[in-house]
Amino acid sequence: MTSAVVRIPKQSAVDSRVPAVAGNELNVPLVTGESVGYANLDHGASAPCLDSVRTAVDQLLPWYASVHRGAGFASQVCTRVYEGARDVLRDFVGARRTDSVVFTRNTTDALNLLAGALPRGTSVVVFDTEHHAALLPWTGPRVRRIEAPATPADAVAALDAALAECPEGPRLAVITGASNVTGELWPVAELARVARRRGARTVLDAAQLAPHRPVRIAELDIDYVAISGHKLYAPFGAGALIGRADWLNAADPYLAGGGATRKVNERAVSWNTGEERHEAGSPNTVGVHALAKACETLSVNWVNVVEHEEALLRRLRAGLREVPGLRELCLFDADHERVGVVSFSIDGQDPGLIAAALSAEHGIGVRDGLFCAHLATKHLLSRAGSDAERAVRVSIGLGTTAEHVDRLVNALHELVAEGPAWRYELVDGRWTPSDDPRPLPDFLP
Repeated sequence: MTSAVVRIPKQSAVDSRVPAVAGNELNVPLVTGESVGYANLDHGASAPCLDSVRTAVDQLLPWYASVHRGAGFASQVCTRVYEGARDVLRDFVGARRTDSVVFTRNTTDALNLLAGALPRGTSVVVFDTEHHAALLPWTGPRVRRIEAPATPADAVAALDAALAECPEGPRLAVITGASNVTGELWPVAELARVARRRGARTVLDAAQLAPHRPVRIAELDIDYVAISGHKLYAPFGAGALIGRADWLNAADPYLAGGGATRKVNERAVSWNTGEERHEAGSPNTVGVHALAKACETLSVNWVNVVEHEEALLRRLRAGLREVPGLRELCLFDADHERVGVVSFSIDGQDPGLIAAALSAEHGIGVRDGLFCAHLATKHLLSRAGSDAERAVRVSIGLGTTAEHVDRLVNALHELVAEGPAWRYELVDGRWTPSDDPRPLPDFLP
């Protein structure tokens, strides 16, 4: 199987340095009374802000004003910023020039928008292994779920069979780029080829893929892609749905309100076509500008970004293999290509307690639970032979260092051998240090 994404060219990046992120100098308190540099190993949930994004936002804020139809000069500047971001995002995902770029809040918002824009009678095929954002928006009798495949080839064959059984009419195949539980890359090009042969369109959930690898809509021959700024080092509340315009132009507006309307009188409403049709209300201009700047920054740094993450991922997985009782979750196989996400359980250890102790005693941020992919995570835990009900997820990115990885591995060895050094209690279903002495930052009320 070929990769789901375009291969990284063997050439020097424009910027020889890995882009810097806010929070690299952040110190966090420990329950011991000491403080330590924060090891953020939870990039998969929300990535830190790129320094270039923070600078871009600071530059825009004095100019902040309404967009579209404003006569003031600041309004014209913000309109230029907002509309110009569409071309940046088209370039970032290798879209067709005719593709719409509809700004949303995040990937969940984007996929729900598309779900509402499907032509009547559309059959939807989706894998059970999807994140809830891609699993749950599709409802009705024409939605077909595919069980977790064992190999990429099985995924392609299962999609082919499911689409062949769909009734006549429009069809949509929902595909993930990289699993948010295991980081494994899906065979997007092959899945899209099968969908095209069966007369189906495709939508790619690129929330976990786009921060780690380039995505190319036209080359992969997919129809829609959804991305989130908060995964892409632009945590200012913007995302996007990018893809073919016809279904979007024919659908009812996602929201009814100003900006989406062409003309309103006592008897009828006439709606805009194009992106404005689904962007009613005052838009998140700052978030859109931040997202565009993040896309520009990553686009000129892909070689260094990928080399940085792959080196850390090898170091992380090699270290985890030495932790007694640790079971890494894999959908396909241990050698399958993946981005910097690793989930695991440890025999006899509560995942929530592990995460709490890593934070309180070692200054390490990870995630525990089912990662908004309940069906996938439970299947993977069973497949790994684990009796745990949840897992621990480590996700690396531009803010990760080798020291962070080594600190995690050493802390896990210590927790397995000796258990937590502090006392913990369950509060509302979450483990928390008893009599937690860590002070909160001064800016909190």
